Amino acid sequence: MSIHPFRIIGSETGCVGLKTRKLELGTKNLVGARVTQARLARGMKQVELLAQLQLSGIDMSIPALSLLEGQKRPVSDKELCALADVLHVSVDWLLGR
Repeated sequence: MSIHPFRIIGSETGCVGLKTRKLELGTKNLVGARVTQARLARGMKQVELLAQLQLSGIDMSIPALSLLEGQKRPVSDKELCALADVLHVSVDWLLGR
């Protein structure tokens, strides 16, 4: 099963659309594509996910989340648990088990 992550973008006219990821997925984590899939399924923007993570005690920047979703950055165990909680999925699901 192939997962094609998307990024939500805005334009100067206020229109919002989906744009496919420019770079190939990396190999630094197993969960990035699943995080993107779950976030989009819940209709969340990256900033909304970051706000929920911050309420859970995880402080992450937009670039760090982009790298995580692009599998270009490792994920800590604390981040993994918080992502699962915020996205209402299991850690096993995020890991593709």
